[in-house]
Amino acid sequence: MPLHVPPAPAPALRTVLTALGSPTAVREARTPSLKSAQGPLTAELPLPVHVLEHVTARSGAPRTRLTGWRFLIKGAERAVAAGETTLTADGWVFSYFFEGPYVASTELALRQAESMTTPYQPRLLSVPELYMLTLWLHADITADASSGVPGPGDLLVPLAPAPPGIAAHRPHRVAELLAVLTHRLAPAPRLKTSA
Repeated sequence: MPLHVPPAPAPALRTVLTALGSPTAVREARTPSLKSAQGPLTAELPLPVHVLEHVTARSGAPRTRLTGWRFLIKGAERAVAAGETTLTADGWVFSYFFEGPYVASTELALRQAESMTTPYQPRLLSVPELYMLTLWLHADITADASSGVPGPGDLLVPLAPAPPGIAAHRPHRVAELLAVLTHRLAPAPRLKTSA
């Protein structure tokens, strides 16, 4: 069943396309594959980027916060880079281009999700404390992509490179992965010392 990719805000897409058409922005980007790409480049598959906050049980239920939109920059056959935007007081602005393992991993995870029988709305979910990025497959395909929290029907797919002990590209139910993350992020028990 196809993924239901949410539409990106038009100004966010415009800023990426403007940067992509700017020789200065492309030349100054730290993306050799973007600079050496042959043929036309397009910004595709807009994904809202959310940050997961308050993961540990002591801090209450986890929350998410929209931090931007990421677009895969595609060449002739595959994604060669990604472009990210962020929301400021003046509206959506282009942040940066980048390449690396998360670009290919995102593309692979999206292809795998396309083959699932359940429809999902794809998003990205970052867990900064673990330097972890997941493809968040949101079960409510009509939801506003700029808000929400992972629900029981959602899947989280860790992207490579994943933290040690967490398999990349293996879909997890939200509760299952949150339990692992909570355990990982819980403070170590304090050792009692005698005075």
